[in-house]
This record gives sequence, structure tokens and C-alpha cells, in this order.
Amino acid sequence: MALTGPGQTAGLSVFTEPLIHDLEISRTQLSGAYLAATLSGAALLPLVGRALDRFGVRMLATCAAVLFGAVLTGCAAVGSVWGLTAGLAGLRLSGQGALSLLATTTVALWFTRNRGTALGVVTSVGAAGISATPVLTERLIAATDWRTAWLIQGLVIWTILIPVGAYALRGRPPATVRDTRSAAGDGWTVKHAMRTAAFWTIIAAVSCQGMLTTAVAFHQVSLLGEHSLSPTEAAANFLPQTMAGLATAFLVGALADRFPPRFVLAASLAVLAAGLLWTPLLAPGFSGIAFGLLLGAAGNGIRTLEASIVPAYFGTAHIGALRGIIHAATVASTAFGPILLALGHDLAGSYTPPLMLSA
Repeated sequence: MALTGPGQTAGLSVFTEPLIHDLEISRTQLSGAYLAATLSGAALLPLVGRALDRFGVRMLATCAAVLFGAVLTGCAAVGSVWGLTAGLAGLRLSGQGALSLLATTTVALWFTRNRGTALGVVTSVGAAGISATPVLTERLIAATDWRTAWLIQGLVIWTILIPVGAYALRGRPPATVRDTRSAAGDGWTVKHAMRTAAFWTIIAAVSCQGMLTTAVAFHQVSLLGEHSLSPTEAAANFLPQTMAGLATAFLVGALADRFPPRFVLAASLAVLAAGLLWTPLLAPGFSGIAFGLLLGAAGNGIRTLEASIVPAYFGTAHIGALRGIIHAATVASTAFGPILLALGHDLAGSYTPPLMLSA
């Protein structure tokens, strides 16, 4: 999970300025490439989920690691916006998409008791690794260049993740035999699950979280600047977001083992709404820190809960196909968040009205 960082928004953000300068493309072209790539990667995730159910975690994890490393090394050679779009699509599919899906689904399959707690641990460690990726990558680019940084990342992924996928994920997870804690017994098919309100509620929740938290993160410096925070203070706000996210993943995972998932999901969405409603109160100091704590808690909380709630409601027999669809919706939502918030800002002249409306 932590090594998906090079394919996540945070990990890619530090390449923005070098790519614009060296490829001689505009910020709009880069944003368009990112949008098209994210949507392309999301569209293929349901197929990844079905392949997971058919071929198993070990084979899919190994293939995803090979592909992720290959795309990273290939990105080091891009010379146009078209090549960049193809490369970003591969990174979004293999890194943010397939490997993230595999990491949490593997835990959901291997654990039946204390599944939520286990997922909380994985999500927390993964979030810490993803948060560290931009810092390490920025130092790497400064010491070499962006092409070398992508090449080194690809080699690191191959060196670490291929052996993990090929040798560490041996055996059949006990949860694939029968998940005795699931109300779904052996497992619902995609067709049957899509007829339930619970399935679409989960999709709506994770999509809203993905769209809104990505939108705020993408425009965070500008948003907080409207409320008198300096660029340095705005960037530092990622720290309380990360700390709150780590703590909340543990907490939500433990709560999911002890309380009905729908109540924990409602509480997580309430925290997200509270963070957005806090926007008019933003100011340097405690108010800004509180904003970061609320958003960080909501983001990691909902992500952790989704991985736990799907097997609890629908079983594990078709968990790959089910989570592939949900993950595709989540990834696609992150592509639209920044654009919609930018449009809202242009229409209202401020970020506050669209964020208040979103809450």
C-alpha cells in the first residue's frame, strides 16, 4: 500500500513543474492529461477486480508490480503530452488503482475476525508511506532530474514488490473458503449486489469522499490563502491531515469490528461535512489545524470502512469484482473534484460557497 505512492496524486504532484518546463506544455494541457489518464485507469479497474476473483491475489499482485515498475521506467522516456497521458494512465491504473485495490482486498480476504482492525493498520501504514512519497521524490528530483527519479522509482518497485507478490502471498486465504461473519454467506454476485441500496450507498459515500478531499487538496494553497494562511502554512496543513488520518484509520477499523457498519459510515460522512462547513471559520492557528484534522479524519476513515463493509455485507466470493467497481467510481471521482471546485470558485469568486454547498 505504501509503495503505491508514485501513482497517487501526492506522488505525482512534485513532477508538475518539471514536466511543464521540459515538455513545454501548459498547465491546462497537463491537467487535461491527468483527467484523461485518471478516467482511463478507472475504467479498467472492474476488469482488474474480476481478474482478482478468477486468478487470485498472488498472480494479480505480481503482474501489477511488473506493470507498475514498467510504466514508471517508461515515463522516464516521455517526450510529448500524448506519451505523458499514456504514462499517467498506466500509473493511475497500476499504482493508485490495482495495487491499492489488491492491498486492502488481500487483508479483507485473509482476516475474518478483527478484519476492520487489520484494515486500519494497513491503511495507516499505507497513508504514512504515501505522505512521505512527495518529500522523498522532491529530494530525488533535486539531486538528479525527473526522468531519473521515475526510473529509480520503477527499479525500486520491481525490486521490492515483485518478490512480495510472488513469494509472500502464498496459500489460500481462509476467508475465501467461507466468511462466517458475513450476512451474505458465501458471497453475493455483482448482479445481485447492484440491486441493493447498500451497494450504491457505499459507492456514493466513497465517491463523495474522493471527489471532495481531492478537490480541497488540489487547491489547498489557494483555498487557505483566501483565509490569510501563507503558502508555507497551507502546505504544512497536510501534517495534521496525515496525523488525523493515521489515528482515524485505527479507530474506524476497530469500531467496524464492534458496531454496525452503517453507523460508522454515517459518522465518517458527518466528520467530512463538518470539515467542509468549517471553511468560513478558517484562519491561521488553531482554526486551520482543526480544518486539517477534520478532513484527514474523514478521508482515511471512509477508505478504511469501505474495505471492511463490502465483505461484511456481500461476502468474499466476488469481492474483487465488487470492489473493482467501487474503486473505479472512487478513482473517477478524484478526476472531477478539482475541476468542479475550480468552476465553483470562478462562479462564486471564493471557495467557501461551493464547499458549503458540497457539505
